[in-house]
Amino acid sequence: MSDILTVNYEKKPCYDIVIDNSFSELVQRVKELGFENRKIAIITDSNVEPLYGDEIKNLLASIANKAIVYAIPAGEENKNLSEIEKIYQVLIDEHFDRHDLIVALGGGVVGDMAGFTAATYLRGISFIQIPTTLLAQTDSSIGGKTGVDYKGFKNMVGAFHMPRLVYINISTLNSLDDRQFASGFAEVMKHGLIKDSNFYTFLIDNIYEIGDKDPDVLMEMIRKSCEIKKAVVEKDPTEKGDRVLLNFGHTLGHAIEKAKNFELLHGECVALGCICAAFISWKKEMISMEEYYEIRDMFVPFNLPISIEDLDSAQVIELAKSDKKADLDKIRFILLKSIGKAVVSMEVTDDEMKKALEEIIYIENND
Repeated sequence: MSDILTVNYEKKPCYDIVIDNSFSELVQRVKELGFENRKIAIITDSNVEPLYGDEIKNLLASIANKAIVYAIPAGEENKNLSEIEKIYQVLIDEHFDRHDLIVALGGGVVGDMAGFTAATYLRGISFIQIPTTLLAQTDSSIGGKTGVDYKGFKNMVGAFHMPRLVYINISTLNSLDDRQFASGFAEVMKHGLIKDSNFYTFLIDNIYEIGDKDPDVLMEMIRKSCEIKKAVVEKDPTEKGDRVLLNFGHTLGHAIEKAKNFELLHGECVALGCICAAFISWKKEMISMEEYYEIRDMFVPFNLPISIEDLDSAQVIELAKSDKKADLDKIRFILLKSIGKAVVSMEVTDDEMKKALEEIIYIENND
């Protein structure tokens, strides 16, 4: 039995988030949206296509006028405008019009790129999200943020474009390797830290069940994480207020990601960024030392990094200042007032960031 959450904007239903353990409801859901006898382009990547490309194509071909699959090369390094141009060309060659549908099948990179394509092709066509990674299922597929990187800067070119449906099949998580699964957990933990201390406690209490991918625990974890993301984006769909709190761990995390030339996964960099933000929160006497170390150590069972080598803190700080999250040349930092309550601060100094970065660079020597 699936769980269904409805994302509302201006108190009106906008799209559903379906959480299931199969694709059994997908065809009916797409049909109900009015895409029967329309063309459907399934955008995926070279990792996901062999796993689910044919299955999703065959399902949707049963109601579509035509269903095609296009796979981009997997990896963050391919999240760029030149790859978007190739998708445009496929849509043009296949004569897609404004009444047709794009399906994003894959992780966060695929969702961002397919969504950006949908937002900009013919000034906007419909798309749905079928996220297959934990990170995408609990975070990036919800809320309508789309975009690509530009010369190494994360999501510098993008648009807000809401999906018509998010369809989560938790069984796809069984095809993830441990590293990719752990990367997604960083975003899940972020949700508990910024908005829900009870959810944070749930994650601590079920750490081993989550690691073992217990289906009942995963269903509960994903549902609650989606509820948190849903509540935030409903209140602030275009990031003019509270939605910025979702950037906890990302200010320095994105900068670390670029400084390391995207050798680390996004969630791994977010974990390091969360530790830095928690460290600054502790030093500002917003959370206790015990809470800081508990937050840091929560990443360990998932083999997420809590330290890093060969990182230039001055470079990371400069990259953070170039990020789109900067405001009037000041870094907009998300800190923890307490577990489950995040706040925006424009008062984090370069020295505070430097000390936080030194904590993760030399953390093994500090213990």
